[in-house]
Amino acid sequence: MDWDKLRLFYEVVDAGNFTRAGEKLGVNQSSVSRQISALEQDLKVPLFHRHPRGLILTEHGEVLFRAAQDIRLRLDETRQRLTETSERPAGDLRVTATVGIGGIWLARRITEFLDLYPDVRIQLILTNDELDLAMREADIAIRLRRPAQPDLIQRRLFTIQYHAYAANSYLERFGEPERIEDLDNHSLLSLGGDQPAFILELHRLSSLGRDPKDPRPSRLVVNDSLALRKAIENGAGIGMAPDYAMSGNPGVKQVLRDVEMPVLDSYLVYPEELRSVARVQVFRDFLVAKAQRWDF
Repeated sequence: MDWDKLRLFYEVVDAGNFTRAGEKLGVNQSSVSRQISALEQDLKVPLFHRHPRGLILTEHGEVLFRAAQDIRLRLDETRQRLTETSERPAGDLRVTATVGIGGIWLARRITEFLDLYPDVRIQLILTNDELDLAMREADIAIRLRRPAQPDLIQRRLFTIQYHAYAANSYLERFGEPERIEDLDNHSLLSLGGDQPAFILELHRLSSLGRDPKDPRPSRLVVNDSLALRKAIENGAGIGMAPDYAMSGNPGVKQVLRDVEMPVLDSYLVYPEELRSVARVQVFRDFLVAKAQRWDF
């Protein structure tokens, strides 16, 4: 199979049409179309359904695209390994983490890592969705639950403690709850939206000590954990937050300190095939060292 045609096919799928693929590769649209037709003739199968709104892969096209994607990933890995040594880690590293951990705990430390390893370039992807590491949507993930896939290396980083917090300004106006029942008379802030169920449960003061079918009303529901913490800090009410996000903040106070609150273990996860990649090794060792020193 002609690699040049296969690469062109990959770029067409990625771009969505012949024109954009041609612009990326520096060739005209008709040349791209001719080469794709030649590839289809070589393989004796149609790869695309031509549609006025764009190109749609056929079943054969899907099979070929997965193969081309795998080849491209492996070529990228090989190129980066050839330019990298164990003494001087280099290359691109895609790191995914939840919005909370990535936007606060990891973001505070990433500059130090970049100073230590100036030839490593990091793309930080903040999302509560679990990206597919096997398909190389990211190289390394920090996750809030143990991964189920057997081909992923995992290392527990640290335990995250969650507690109820309120701004000092809010407590001065409305007083501090002493018992769970006191929450009935306070403004509660909750996390909502399209989040994993276990993340939503962590932030749900509305059902603490209550029948889940009869929760307290929340005065404010937001779909972003960072926005939730800003609302707490600004005195909108009482909400749940991880200790790493609130520690050292003189404007907020932990309330209901005698009430048992939820905890989560965080994990550093990456594919088995990246075990010996130098930039992955040094990033792993950097984060593990920070976690072991309880660097919060």
